[in-house]
Amino acid sequence: MRTGYKVALYATALAVIFGGTWAAGAATGPAPAESPAPHAETHGGGHDSALPPGLSVSDNGYTLRLKETAPLTFTIEGPDGKPVTKFAVEHEKRLHLVAVRRDGSHFRHVHPQMAPDGTWSTPLELPDAGSYRVFADFRPENGPKLTLGADVQVPGDYRPQNHVDSRTFTVDGYEVSLFGDLKANAASTVTIEISKDGRPVTDLQDYLGAKGHLVALRSDDLAYLHVHPEEGGQVKFAVEVPTAGKYRLFLDFQHDGVVRTAEFTLTTHEEDGHGH
Repeated sequence: MRTGYKVALYATALAVIFGGTWAAGAATGPAPAESPAPHAETHGGGHDSALPPGLSVSDNGYTLRLKETAPLTFTIEGPDGKPVTKFAVEHEKRLHLVAVRRDGSHFRHVHPQMAPDGTWSTPLELPDAGSYRVFADFRPENGPKLTLGADVQVPGDYRPQNHVDSRTFTVDGYEVSLFGDLKANAASTVTIEISKDGRPVTDLQDYLGAKGHLVALRSDDLAYLHVHPEEGGQVKFAVEVPTAGKYRLFLDFQHDGVVRTAEFTLTTHEEDGHGH
């Protein structure tokens, strides 16, 4: 294998939830092909399980098959065992790929290109040692909305980061603030305000069909949450939070033709205490 780091796939959601979510396993070579896991989690499309998406390599008969890591190469295998080649366009793309280290660091959001045979590929820079979760977020044409996840190992001296609750983030001189609380077992609304040089930024450019794109992950196991942009003049999102606990939120926004990412850490509240 021509990559400098190795691939390991987690076959079921239970392996992620109960197997020690923050440990970086020691891989010894490319992981063998896995049999699709049984129906493991819900992400719309008529699912009946209570688990959130992103915790399994397989769901509803579809499987994420990682092949190479430099560049990252993979297929989405359909119920017939063949690579899927037809995908619905969502948020202006046929597939969104998100990667994040298991301590919630080094978030990446990229858009791979698909070859006619259904093989997706993209460069993916994973800068520091550790175990990374890679998510493929997509909807097969005439199929269910899905988020499948697999793990990639980067060898070296793993130094995990501890993320304390934070509602502000500064990137390239932009100060990004998040208002609103997350509430367990409910849909919560969060609002984003962006300023630069002390002045509100009111001319954000659309990115992926909205004024921003938000990804929310549960810190304990990196479960991938449902997030929907809300209409109106403000940058607002509805976030469905399945359980109490800590969450990492990553906002992509575009201004002056450049996409930047802000990150936040929130712990659920039973009562509103930080609303805006």
